Amino acid sequence: MSDIGFVRTEMLPEREPPASTVGALGWARANLFSNWFNSILTLASLYAIYAILAAILPWVFSPTWNGTSLNNCREILTAAGSVGDHGTSGACWGVIRERWIQLLFGFYPSELYWRPILAFVLLAVALAPVLFADKVPSKMLIFSVLYPFIFPWLLWGGTIWGPVAALGGFVIGWVVYSALSKTMSSLMGILLGAAAALVWWLVLSGYFVGALDSILPIGIEAVESRKFGGFMLSITIGVVAIACSLPLGIVLALGRQSDLMIVKYICVGFIEFIRGVPLITLLFVASTLLNIFMPPGTNFDIILRVLIMVTLFAAAYMAEVIRGGLAALPKGQYEGADSLGLNYWQAQRLIIMPQALKISIPGIVSTFIGVFKDTTLVSIIGLLDPLGLSNAIRADANWNGVVWELYGFIALLFFVFCFGMSRYSMYLERKLHTGHR
Repeated sequence: MSDIGFVRTEMLPEREPPASTVGALGWARANLFSNWFNSILTLASLYAIYAILAAILPWVFSPTWNGTSLNNCREILTAAGSVGDHGTSGACWGVIRERWIQLLFGFYPSELYWRPILAFVLLAVALAPVLFADKVPSKMLIFSVLYPFIFPWLLWGGTIWGPVAALGGFVIGWVVYSALSKTMSSLMGILLGAAAALVWWLVLSGYFVGALDSILPIGIEAVESRKFGGFMLSITIGVVAIACSLPLGIVLALGRQSDLMIVKYICVGFIEFIRGVPLITLLFVASTLLNIFMPPGTNFDIILRVLIMVTLFAAAYMAEVIRGGLAALPKGQYEGADSLGLNYWQAQRLIIMPQALKISIPGIVSTFIGVFKDTTLVSIIGLLDPLGLSNAIRADANWNGVVWELYGFIALLFFVFCFGMSRYSMYLERKLHTGHR
């Protein structure tokens, strides 16, 4: 008896999948209500979120933006009927409306606000070819190289020949290195080039600036460092520390792995000492002890001292993050570079360091975020960062007792910057495919 087969001659029309398995409803069923325990946790979480928002949102959406003092805010809330069990409830946003410019710029002269605004707009332009190299013309890197000398001139002002002299030190160092590395070793070229740049900066640049300023005085109004404050000060310290700590951290990481014992011990000693000392201690050293080691009459700017200490602190941690990336590379990468006939610096620049930096991206960005948040510690040594200014604002009789509004506004601004760095880190990881797939 033969088998009887059946072949369908007409196909059934396609139908949509059940709504309970796709879309928002399907996602909720699979992730939030997959079993009875998860369902209970979901409902409890929703109730907790509702209770928190029910308590916070009325306080946030407070009709006090036009308040002129804490008492005036309370009168506005009482008239609006915003009274809780313990008295008048609601934020006093009048302090933000009145003092937000001070929280951003400190005591910087109001007629010169255009200078820090222009400096930070140009910062975005200078960072564009670095952060988005595939979307921005490479010729813009020339401006990125020049920007570190434009930035301090816009903020502090003074003669334009100061930044030119600072740039001249790097040019002299590079010329000396290029000339001596061909006739001597690369190490001697680096050492003598650095020595020539230091001689220029510490000895000769002052005469150069004075001579050119007397012949062709070009400059803008100078602003004292004690007028710096608010987020302008935090961003300045954070940007300089982040920009300088990465290359310095790379040098320290390579030095720690060097075969030259003197170089290795110097780098190890520096890293271990800096990582073993709290940043606040280094800031106290910067504010009180550094002037003792300088020649009499030397005016060592307090913000410059803080910049140096924060940069060194961040560089020590950056060196360990990058050293972790170097240690994660297989030995075959080094052997492959040797087989191609590359010297040490060529191998590091073309093969080793790009891969190590890819691996280290999360740690590098975490260090950057930590450095930016640590800028608030400068209030301990008398610099008026946003936290220092909040204390000064609350000392005003009109705003004495206002706490959460100021700290909430400051926290929001810090969150915006830190969240932006975090999101860029994730974008960079996806772009470079740092995950091991």
